[in-house]
Amino acid sequence: MITDIKPFLQPKNIFNLIKKMLFLAIGAFTAGFAIEGFLVPNQMIDGGVVGVSMILSHIFNYNLGLLIVILNIPFVCLALTKMGKQFVLQTFFAIAMLGIATNLFHHLPVTEDHLLATVFGGMILGLGVGIVLKNEGSLDGTEIMSLVLSKKFGLSVGEIIMAFNIFIYGASGLVFGWEQAMYSILTYFVAYRVIDVVIDGLDTSKSVRIISNKSEEIGKVLVEDLEIGITYLYGKGGYSGIDKTVIYCVVSRLEMSKLKEVVRRIDPTAFLSVVDVHEVYGTRMKKRIDKI
Repeated sequence: MITDIKPFLQPKNIFNLIKKMLFLAIGAFTAGFAIEGFLVPNQMIDGGVVGVSMILSHIFNYNLGLLIVILNIPFVCLALTKMGKQFVLQTFFAIAMLGIATNLFHHLPVTEDHLLATVFGGMILGLGVGIVLKNEGSLDGTEIMSLVLSKKFGLSVGEIIMAFNIFIYGASGLVFGWEQAMYSILTYFVAYRVIDVVIDGLDTSKSVRIISNKSEEIGKVLVEDLEIGITYLYGKGGYSGIDKTVIYCVVSRLEMSKLKEVVRRIDPTAFLSVVDVHEVYGTRMKKRIDKI
C-alpha cells in the first residue's frame, strides 16, 4: 500500500497534480461563466447532463449548480470501474467547481442578444470544456454513460451522445420554445468546434505519403533543400506488381506548399496522400520545427 502511494508523494507528481487541478478549476469556471452569463439569461441550454440540469432548474426553480453535481454523481461512480480513480477525482473536482461557478455567476447576464449569446456563449463554453478535457477531466457524465452503452448495444459513442442530445434539445423546445432550442443547437456546435481547437491546437501538421518513380530524387531535395526529415517505405504496386519506394514525412502547414511544388516539378505524375496530424512527438521533429 505504501509503495503504491510513494510515486504520488514525489514533488514532481504533486506539482503536476496541483497544476492539473488549477487548470480544471479555470476550465470549470470559464464554462460556468458561459452558462450563467450567456445561456441561462437567453433560455438556451447545453447538451448532456448539464442541459438536463438547466431544464429541471428552470421548471422546478432548483439551484442549477446543485443539480449539475447531483445528476452527475451516478456517472462519476460509473467511471470509477471504467477509467480509474484519478480520472474520477479530477472529474468530480471539475464538476464541483462548475457547480460553484454557476452560483457565483448567477444573475450576471452579459447580453440579451440571442446571436451574440449563441456565438460568444458557445466559444467561451467550448474553451472551458476544452481546458477541462485537455487536463483529463470531464464536466458531463454523458460520455461516460455512452462508453458503457456502446459496448452493450454495439453503437458508437457519438451515436449515443447524438441520440441523447436530440432528446434533450427536443425537451428544451417544449420548455423554452423551438426558436430557443435552435439557438441552443447552434451554441452546441460552436462550443464543440472550439473544444477541437483547444485540444488539437490551430497549427495541425500534415502527414504526407509520396509514391513516385523518382522517389530518391524527390527525397534528396526534401532533405537537403527543405530540411524535411523523411522515411523511405518499400511496397509493391497492387496492379502493376512493380516494387515502389514510398516517401513518408510529417510537415507543417507552411512547408506543405513547398513540398507540393518540389513534387510537381520533379514528377508531375506522383501520387500524394495528405492527412491531418494533431499531435507529433519526437526530439528530431521538435528541433526541425524550431528552425522554421
